[in-house]
Amino acid sequence: MKKYKTYESKQTYNLGKNFSKDLKKGDVLLLYGDLGSGKTTFVQGLAKGLGVKDRILSPTFILHRRHDVAKRDFNLLNHIDLYRIEKPEDLKTLGLDEIFADISSITAVEWADRLKSFKVKKGYKIYFKYLGENKREITIDIKS
Repeated sequence: MKKYKTYESKQTYNLGKNFSKDLKKGDVLLLYGDLGSGKTTFVQGLAKGLGVKDRILSPTFILHRRHDVAKRDFNLLNHIDLYRIEKPEDLKTLGLDEIFADISSITAVEWADRLKSFKVKKGYKIYFKYLGENKREITIDIKS
């Protein structure tokens, strides 16, 4: 388990960008944290590190965005935001079993606490804690 403190959004972005170098095919990043704690900023940096050309926005209203990856040997970055999910049944329409089983992609899941019924075998748990206006504590834990 590693803990980091960031003091501006650019540092959170760069942490995500640098973290992208550690990823392997099929990794799933489970992101936990309150609204405004830095989850999307981290994913934006991660995407940059993977060579994604798209502008990364939080997929809150559409739940799932797919981005082509230009670097390394990954096909896609799946960016999922479960903020609006209220019941476990709502998850079934997303096809999460297939997304998590895709070993050629990387998947980042914001609001992962709403994944109660799904088991993720490989990846990371990343916790974001709001410490002040620009200050965050980010803890990265290997899931398996």
